[in-house]
Amino acid sequence: MGHTLLLTGRPGVGKTTVVKQVAAALGQRAGGFYTEEIRGPGGRKGFRLVTLDGHAAIMAHVDVRSRHRVGRYGVDVATLDSVGVAAIRMAIESDDTAAVVVDEVGKMELFSSEFRGAVIKAVSSRKIVVATVMQKENIWASALKAMPQVTVWEITEATRDQMPERVIQWISVSGT
Repeated sequence: MGHTLLLTGRPGVGKTTVVKQVAAALGQRAGGFYTEEIRGPGGRKGFRLVTLDGHAAIMAHVDVRSRHRVGRYGVDVATLDSVGVAAIRMAIESDDTAAVVVDEVGKMELFSSEFRGAVIKAVSSRKIVVATVMQKENIWASALKAMPQVTVWEITEATRDQMPERVIQWISVSGT
């Protein structure tokens, strides 16, 4: 069984930035996805899912009509499943991938049972998993954090600049 590092912290502290830097350092040895904000006039309009092999799709947006909503954003669960979950599964199955990157295990993503299943499969695999996870209490995320192969680190403004290097060191010690 592999090892999993979950990075948590308040919204906007830099979790995605850390994950993107770690994924860039790992290059072809990493698979999975990260999310990025979609900005427009008046501020944030939604979130784009970007796979580490270069695909992108809108996961949530103010203009998306969906029964799954977080704040003012409609969540496109089908896109999450077809792009994000597919990227996780590919990373697990690829012999060339040493680490699975998931950004993030959060409220929007947890609407998808396919996503929850893919995360559990990744954490239960022989792969290294580096993921961001919501800090706010959530039954499913709390159970994930409590799994024996999971290590949880909190990112703060004081630690975020050193965190990419710490994560890469953790990965090298954990077996890649």
